[in-house]
This record gives sequence, C-alpha cells and structure tokens, in this order.
Amino acid sequence: MPKYYTWTIGCQMNKAESERLGSYLEQLGLQATATAEEADLIVLNSCVVRQSAENRVINKLSALKPLKRLRPNLTLAVTGCLVNSKIDQLSQSFPHVDHFFKPGEYPPWLEKQGNLHTVIPLHPSPSTFVPIIQGCNNFCSYCIVPYRRGRERSRPVAEIVCEVKQLVHRGVKEVTLLGQNVDSYGHDLPHQPTLADLLTELNAIDGLARIRFLTNHPKDMSPKLIEAVASLDKVCELICLPVQSGSNEILKAMRRGYTVDDYRHLVAQIRSKIPGVALSTDVIVGFPSETEDQFQQTFDLLSELRPDTVHVAAYTPRPGTIASRKFEDNVPLAEKKQRLNKIEQLQQRIATEINRQLLGKTVEVLVEGNKKGKWHGRTRTGKLVFFTDTNDCLGQLVKIKIEKTSPWSLQGKIETSGP
Repeated sequence: MPKYYTWTIGCQMNKAESERLGSYLEQLGLQATATAEEADLIVLNSCVVRQSAENRVINKLSALKPLKRLRPNLTLAVTGCLVNSKIDQLSQSFPHVDHFFKPGEYPPWLEKQGNLHTVIPLHPSPSTFVPIIQGCNNFCSYCIVPYRRGRERSRPVAEIVCEVKQLVHRGVKEVTLLGQNVDSYGHDLPHQPTLADLLTELNAIDGLARIRFLTNHPKDMSPKLIEAVASLDKVCELICLPVQSGSNEILKAMRRGYTVDDYRHLVAQIRSKIPGVALSTDVIVGFPSETEDQFQQTFDLLSELRPDTVHVAAYTPRPGTIASRKFEDNVPLAEKKQRLNKIEQLQQRIATEINRQLLGKTVEVLVEGNKKGKWHGRTRTGKLVFFTDTNDCLGQLVKIKIEKTSPWSLQGKIETSGP
C-alpha cells in the first residue's frame, strides 16, 4: 500500500486542511506514515505569513533534495500560502518539487469523482477544526493572506451543520470554526446568514459539547455575535480579537479600519455581556517607522486591558503586500527583538496573575490527549490543564481542581468524570 507524509506549518487553517487532505488520501488508498523517508508521497503545507515561517519551508524543501535524488519516483508536492499564481517561477526555484497546488485545494493529479468539499477527518480528535470561510477582503497592509487565499468564500450553513453532525458521530466533542475573518461569514451567501446564525444552528446539535471560533476582526465583530456568545450554552467564553497595535497612526498605516478607542470600547462590550470571558490578541512590533512612543502606546494598552493571551511577532516585510511597496522596513532588528521581549515579559506577568486566581478552583476540561503520562485538555476559556489519572479520559469532560498554576498552563486533580 502506498504511503503519504504531510508536513504542516502555520495557522489553524493549515492544520485543518492537512487533516482533511490526509482523509482524502486515505480514501484513495494511501496510508499515513510518520517519516518522510518511508513515504511515496510527501506534501508540505506551507506558511509565509512571516519570514521565519517562509525560511522554515525553504529549509525543509532543501532538506528533501537528497531524498528526492535517492528516490526519483517519490512524489513531492507543496501547498499552502507559499503557492501563488506564479507556478512557473516556483518550479524554477524548486525544480525537485513535482506539484504545487493552492491552499485549501486537493492534489489535482489525484482528483477523484464527486464533491471534494465533503471530505472530513476520518479519525478526528475530540477537539477538531472546521473551516467555514476561506480568503479575506480586508487587505491589511502587512498581510499576504488575501493574495494567496483570495477573496472571501463562505460555506453554506447546511453543509457545515451536516459536517459537524458527522464529526460528532465520529467522536468529536468540540469544534473550532475557522476563517481568516470569521466575522465576515455569510455575507456572500444567499440570504446572508451571519456567524451568529451559524452558531445558533450548531448549538442545537446533540452530542456536541463546545463551540469555538477564530479569528475575529475588531472592525467587523457585531453586537449580534457578542449576544450569541453570551446566550448560547455551547459557545465557549473565549474571544480571539487581534489588536496589532496600540497606536492610531500605526493602525492607520496597517489599514486595520478601527482606532484604539474603537477596540477599547469593543472589549468593554464583550466583557460586560460575557462574564468571565477570556481575551486573546495579536500584536505586531516594529512596523515600519514605529517610534518608541508608539510602541509604548501598545505596551500601555495591553497593560490596561490585560488579555489572557498575547501572540506577539516582529514585523517582517512580505513581498507583494501594500506595506512592502509603500514603507521602508526601518526599525532595526535589535529594536524589534527588544520590543517583542518587553511584550512577552509583560504578558507573562499578566498571565501569571490571571491564572493564579484559578488556584483551588474547579474547572471543566475537555481531555484532548496524553503527554508523558499526563492527560491534557482545555477549559472553556482556553486554559491548558494537565492532570494524571489511570482511566482512559480521552474525549471526556472532566472536573479538575487546580492545584498549581503558571503563565502557560494549570495542573490539578480529577474530581468527577463527565458522561
């Protein structure tokens, strides 16, 4: 039986697409293998959102050259955001790659009959990603995603509901709805259903315990969606809301479409409507011409709003984006690293204080796996929890009393198991 190997880097959308690609290949008679050396087909699912990610993809492609020379009949394919419309140029740069195909698609040289969009994971984990909208119409000045994934395309509500029901039948307890901008979901469909409407439909599915969604855009998140999160019992109290900068000047240069006060007001709305909500955000430091004062505004905003999680990255220019054409990358690398470290240190202190409040409390955890003899899973607010138990807890909702906290995870003892 021929074997396949997938290597995935990047966002949750890439992970979801690799999972579905694996199911597709298995339906064609291929078997998964854990190493590239054993595979007859290797697929790299790439990311180029930052230079560091692109470098990892290029290094991986270089590392596979000797294997391809040794086994010329091996098929090597690349998908993900490295793949643009200039396939000829990619083929010249990486002549040992047999095929390039666009993100979210399936290998065209293996295409089977039928509707490929119905392919869902054959062996899903208890918590599984479900893409609901592809592409993005926002064109933030720093972002390459709209150029690689195209304009927004929503999946029909009925199709998503059917898929989630099948996933639940296969053992899934929690789904995370994915999109580059989930708040835009449905605007391109007949009758224009919203994300809130979709959440309402999914909330009624028997056997589904939890629903999450990401990522939101501050300029597009509606009061109706906030009300849905507040009122629907299966929708988790976690909002991923990237701010990117605390400076209005930088936000304008980024083409984000909101001000710092707009963001501050939105967070206040969320917290007033959803008690105990956790907030996750993204920040870019060292955007072209970012001054020390503008960086300090970002630092101060995070200090004020105290999000549970901050994903911080240093700006790197992406060829083809508006920022790469209009702005000089003029913040020194050493300064970018210093600013990034300051944000990370701030967030470590904030997360330490937030998580410490859970000491001695009992939380509900959906168990997703076992690492080195410890079960792990997440609370409704996305906190990672570890505990030990001799029973098979995979996929169970369990009550854990927290005995130890840190900025990154919690540890505790099981109290009672869910059904």
